[in-house]
Amino acid sequence: MEKRTISETIIDLESAALEAWHDGNPSPYLELYSKDFTYFDPAHEKRIDGWDKIKELYENMRGKVKMDRFEMMNPVVQQTETMAVLTYNLLSYSGEAIWKENCTEVYRLEENNGWKIIHSHWSLTKPSIG
Repeated sequence: MEKRTISETIIDLESAALEAWHDGNPSPYLELYSKDFTYFDPAHEKRIDGWDKIKELYENMRGKVKMDRFEMMNPVVQQTETMAVLTYNLLSYSGEAIWKENCTEVYRLEENNGWKIIHSHWSLTKPSIG
């Protein structure tokens, strides 16, 4: 059996969570988030701190996000043995509409829990400023 690289593992975890997210299911992301998770999102003025807060937000969104498909573009994983930073551009398609975002995910290898996301930062690609 071929050993998976950290990069492959991280990208696979993220891809599986994105697949579910685009079908209205936040559970795989919630399972990836650490208890001390922090979150920046362009729809929120302040950082969201803690797993309980993000769970509350995501449960309110459950079943409401529906996209036809997505593309994870240019994923890069920078890592040490116990930390990994994944950055990528996300294209989400709904009919003729395309939603473009940038993502940074900071993963930490936890002794008994595997790779967990400790921080997530989303931003709009080329937002209108003004």
